[in-house]
Amino acid sequence: MHLFGKQYTRQQFLEYVGCVQQVGGARRCRLEDGRESGTAAIEVDTGAGLRFTVLPDRGLDILQASFRGTNLAYLTPNGGAHPAYFEPQGLGWLRTFFAGLLTTCGLTTLGNPGMDGDVELGLHGRYTNTPARQVCDRSGWDGDDYRIELTGIIEEWMFFGEKLRLTRTISTSLGASSLTVTDVVENFGYAPAPFTILYHVNPGFPLLDADSELILSSKSTTSYDDYSAARMPANREFTAPVHGILEENYLHTMAADAGGRAHTALVNRRLDGGLGLYASFDAATLPLLNEWKMLGPGEYVLGMEPCNAPCENRAVLREKGRLPMLEPGETRTMQVEIGVLAGNEAIDAFAEKINGLMTGVR
Repeated sequence: MHLFGKQYTRQQFLEYVGCVQQVGGARRCRLEDGRESGTAAIEVDTGAGLRFTVLPDRGLDILQASFRGTNLAYLTPNGGAHPAYFEPQGLGWLRTFFAGLLTTCGLTTLGNPGMDGDVELGLHGRYTNTPARQVCDRSGWDGDDYRIELTGIIEEWMFFGEKLRLTRTISTSLGASSLTVTDVVENFGYAPAPFTILYHVNPGFPLLDADSELILSSKSTTSYDDYSAARMPANREFTAPVHGILEENYLHTMAADAGGRAHTALVNRRLDGGLGLYASFDAATLPLLNEWKMLGPGEYVLGMEPCNAPCENRAVLREKGRLPMLEPGETRTMQVEIGVLAGNEAIDAFAEKINGLMTGVR
């Protein structure tokens, strides 16, 4: 493994420490304040500056994240609210939305609330307010690398309704500056089921600032509304917080590299000698990226959101013929890597890769 500027074998590393957690690893804990009280958490430290908090009680989504002490993600005042406070109707989802490094939307609906036939759908579905079961820390040695691996199962099902099971694995390693979320979704019912998923990755201050820039392998972009359409030319640029500003929403159809991966990053070349947060994902199962841009005071956040469908109500997607479905017994695998670009040299290399990819697309 590579740590602190040196390469170590397993044996060499173990000669220096009493236990692995002297340097990093995963530690279970529980949040105990206000509406967070009772929420299970797992603190992960890669020993290389990347630290993040996984919430098993919130679908194994990721709350806080930092790199070398610098915050990466936006947090709402809700914090890691216990799922018992979830309000599924209308916009009630926002009352427990923490944003953080990752909030997952789905599994059978996302986008605006509304009716789908006789079914009332709330904002962004139930996933992130569903506790995982069979949560397991599988961290351990893989040759000379110490792998940190968390797994769990999240199910969305009802009698006379859809039956989807998602098995999530979050993996990283000592010395790493990135993590990978691998989700396998199965329809374990006996009828076709809608399946929509969106990975709400939420950079925030100080990474997000007037000096920031959004880089992505987008081959086409559309806006969701007239307000956003008027601001389309500046959709990858940012300002300081603006009073009275509204949210902007854009849908990017992504281009993939030779390995089938699409890429996006928010970068700030003036922060800590250059710092960026990137997401790379499998474009075969996540062909789109929703961009949510909100630059209001106290609500200052960017959403970089790989997804398998536009961020619209399920009834609208069905009407447009864009509602993904899973047949009985069918599975689908999504993989999203979230990581840090440390230094302007790393940012330049990422931007150069995207520019080369987009030259081929154009």
